[in-house]
Amino acid sequence: MNRIAAFSCFCWLTASTLAAQPGAPLTTTGTLLKEMTDLARLARWPEPAYRTIQFSSYDRRSTTSEAPGWFSNADGFGREPVPGFLKVLREPREGQPGLYLLADVSGPGAIVRGWSAGMGGVLRVYLDPSAADASAPGGSLVWEGPAYEFLARRSSNYLKSSGLDVATKNAFSQEDADYLPIPFARGLKVTWEGRLGELHFYHLQVRLYPQGTAVRSFDPKKDLSEFATSLRAAVTGLTQPSSDHKGEPATLVAAIEPGRNWTWSSPANTPGAVRELKLRLVADPLDVALRGCLLRIAFDGSQRPQVEAPVGDFFASGPGVNPLSSLPLSVEADETLTCRFVMPYEKSVRLEIVNHTKAPVRVEGSVLLSPWQWDERSLYFRAKWRADHDLVAGGSVIDLPYLVAIGKGVFAGCAAMLMNPTGVPTAGGNWWGEGDEKFLVDGELAPSTFGTGSEDYFNYSWSRPDLFDHPYCGQPLDSGPDTAGYVSNHRFQILDAIPFEKSLAAYLELWAHNFTPGLSYARIAYHYARPGTVDDHRGLMPSDLKIPVLPLREPKALGGASGAKFYFVEELKPEASAGRLETVPFPLATHLRVSLWQAEKGGILKFNLPIEKDERTALHLVAVHRPGGATVRMLLDGKPLPAAGGAEEIRLRAAHAPRVLNVNFKPVELKAGSHEIVLECLEAGSVGLDYVWVKKQ
Repeated sequence: MNRIAAFSCFCWLTASTLAAQPGAPLTTTGTLLKEMTDLARLARWPEPAYRTIQFSSYDRRSTTSEAPGWFSNADGFGREPVPGFLKVLREPREGQPGLYLLADVSGPGAIVRGWSAGMGGVLRVYLDPSAADASAPGGSLVWEGPAYEFLARRSSNYLKSSGLDVATKNAFSQEDADYLPIPFARGLKVTWEGRLGELHFYHLQVRLYPQGTAVRSFDPKKDLSEFATSLRAAVTGLTQPSSDHKGEPATLVAAIEPGRNWTWSSPANTPGAVRELKLRLVADPLDVALRGCLLRIAFDGSQRPQVEAPVGDFFASGPGVNPLSSLPLSVEADETLTCRFVMPYEKSVRLEIVNHTKAPVRVEGSVLLSPWQWDERSLYFRAKWRADHDLVAGGSVIDLPYLVAIGKGVFAGCAAMLMNPTGVPTAGGNWWGEGDEKFLVDGELAPSTFGTGSEDYFNYSWSRPDLFDHPYCGQPLDSGPDTAGYVSNHRFQILDAIPFEKSLAAYLELWAHNFTPGLSYARIAYHYARPGTVDDHRGLMPSDLKIPVLPLREPKALGGASGAKFYFVEELKPEASAGRLETVPFPLATHLRVSLWQAEKGGILKFNLPIEKDERTALHLVAVHRPGGATVRMLLDGKPLPAAGGAEEIRLRAAHAPRVLNVNFKPVELKAGSHEIVLECLEAGSVGLDYVWVKKQ
C-alpha cells in the first residue's frame, strides 16, 4: 500500500470507527482556546475522543519501514521526485503555477498546529466543503493568501483583520509555528497554488473527531470577538504559567549523601493529584548533580516508577541550568525547577531522589497536592529518560526511539539533550537534526505523523542556533559554534496531543550533515497512560547519568565552511595593551582552551593574520559569549571591520550559560600577506578567543 493511500485510509477509518460520546458539549474556537492552557485535561482520556494526524511535505518515497525509500529526504526543498502533497489538482503550465491538495478531511475536526519554513505560494483553506471537486470545493473559504502567513502567523493575521486589540506576545505564534485553533463541523480541504521548484516545507496538524461530534466551525469575522475573554485568558495562561490549583504545598528538604536516596510519600489510600512540583538542588558542581541525581515518581505502589529521569533533564533543561518558561515546565535563573504537569493517582504517590554523584546534595522544594476523582478515564503521568552515548552520526540513518508503548494513553511532548562533537563551525555542516519524526499510532504501518526535520518538529527551521523560549517549545541551550556542542530542544504537545488506544511508537531519525562519531543523544517523552500500559524503557544505571565530555577536535572545512582556512588565536601570538592575557582551559572550545583577555575599556588586543592569496575574503571569529563578556570592535589594518549585520560593536555576552559563537564579518578584498587584526575594548569584560577562520567569497 502506498503512503498516500494508507494515510487516506487511516483518515477514513478514524472518522468512521470513533464513536461520538452522547451529550458531549459543543466544540468551538472558545473551548479549544481553553484547552490550550488546561493541563489537567491531559490527565484524562479525551472527551470527545479524537485522533491527531499531520499533513506534511515529507518525502512520498517513504512508505513503510521495510520498504525502499524509508529514509528519503526530499521533503520540501523543491523539485522532489514525487510532489509532497496528497494530490496534483492542476499541473503547472505556460508559466502558471500548479495547484495541489495539501489536506483533505471528511467529518468534524480542528486545525491545532501549523508550521512552515518560509513556504511561498497561495494557500486556500476551506471549511465544510460542499463539492467533491477539490480545486473548487465550496464551503467557507477562511483563508486565501500567503501560505507561510497561515501556517506560522495566522493568529496575528486574523486578529488584525478582526480589529480586536489583544497583545498576544508569543502565545500563539511560537517560532515558525502557530497554534490558533480552527475548528470545522463537516470537513476540511486545503489547497496550495505554487511552484514545485520553490521551497514548500509545511506541517498541518489536525484533530479528527468522531462522526456526530458537535463542532461549530471557525468564523474569522465573529469568533475572535465573541471569544475575546477566552482568547485573553489563553494569552495570560500561556505567557504567565502557574498552577491552576491553589493550596498549601508540602515542603521538601533533604540532605542526600553520595550513593544514598531520599523519599517522600503522600498520605496513603487518598486519591489526589500532584499539581505542582518545585525542586532546587544545592551542590558543587551543580551540573553534575542535576544529571547524576535520579528522580523517580511512582503512583499507587508501582515497583516500576512511572517517572524516571535525571533531575535536570526531567525539566527539559539539561545538562545544567538553562532558563526556560514553558506552560508545563519552568527553569529559573536562580536554579528553581518547576513542573506543572498534573499527576493523578488513585491511592498514593511516592517521590524518590537517588544521589549517584560523588558529592553530597541538598534538596529544597515543595509539592502541591489536590483532590482528584479517579475514574476509568484517569491516566498516570509518565516521563522516562534515555540516553545513547558514543553514537556515530552522519553514516547510516537510524530511527531513535523516544517512546514505544503498548496500552492506552496520550502523548504530550518530548525533549532532546545532545552533545554534538563536530569540528565544523557552521550549521551547514555541523547540523545534527536532519532526521524526521515518525509517530505510528495503534499499529499503523505508515506514520500518521511524519515530519520534515528535527528542528521542524521543535517548531524552528534551518538548523538555527538561536536560543528561544515559548509556551510550547524552546531551545534553552546551544553552546556552539552554531549547532555543535551541547544542545537542548523541547516541544510540548498540549492542544496537539496525540491520543493512542492500543499503542504508540514515536521515533526521530538520527541524521547529521557530516560523519560525527561520539555523539550523545538523550531524550525524554512526556505522556499519560492508563494503568497496565507497558513501554520499552530500560531502568537507568549510574553509568547513564554522566554528562558526556566534549573531546578535543580540529576545525573542519566542510559544509558552510568548505574551503576555509583556520588559525587558532593562541598560535597567532596575540598581544594585549591593558588587562591580563593568558591561555586557559575552556571545555567548550575546539582545543579545550582559549586565549582569555580580561579586557579593560580602551585596551587593545592585536595579532597578525596570514592570507595566502589575493581574493575577496570573509573573516569569522569564534569567540566566547558569557555573562560579564566585553564589548569590542574589530579593526583590520587600521580600519573598522563591521560585522555581517552592519554593526561595529560586538557584544561578547550571554544571558546565562557560556557559549562559543561565530562572529561573522563583512567580506573584504585582501592581498596575500600579513594583516593586522585589532580588537578594541569598548566596555570592560572578558574576551575568550578560540580561532579565526577565513573563506573566499
